[in-house]
Amino acid sequence: MNKATLEKVFEYASTPVQGTMSRKLRKDIKVQVNEGAVYEAATLFLGEEFVRVTCVRDGANINTYYDWEKIASVRTYGPAE
Repeated sequence: MNKATLEKVFEYASTPVQGTMSRKLRKDIKVQVNEGAVYEAATLFLGEEFVRVTCVRDGANINTYYDWEKIASVRTYGPAE
């Protein structure tokens, strides 16, 4: 999967955070990268060389970094209509 396609998936699942380069996941949307952890209420940063996912767990900010070239799949979860 190429970077442009992955960017579109992340953009679909999130909205820009005003005044920053980050994006917040849309309400009721969850994201899973490479069949790993499922993120909800997370903030994404779509950099040139990597994607950073920031979430809060157990009272701590956790940043997870993904190399664009190592992302094989992105899964989005949303409510059924």
